[in-house]
Amino acid sequence: MPAADQLHHILQTRHAPEVLEVIDESAQHAGHAGSDGRTEGSHLRVRISAAALGSGSRVDKHRLVYDAAQPLFAQGLHALAIEWA
Repeated sequence: MPAADQLHHILQTRHAPEVLEVIDESAQHAGHAGSDGRTEGSHLRVRISAAALGSGSRVDKHRLVYDAAQPLFAQGLHALAIEWA
């Protein structure tokens, strides 16, 4: 399963977001410094809105999303951008 789909499933399961979009932007970053040449699964962007993420600070909410993504970093995810919808 592609990394974007994996992260979508993890976030959907953990946080039941009202808005969730996971976009794989890896192809746009192929060839930049530090790139391993992958065109899938290395750079993801998440747009999310979830009451389950609580009313904590933006940093706290980022931590919850990054915690959910940890298994993907071990599989080659290099960058994760988070936007709040």
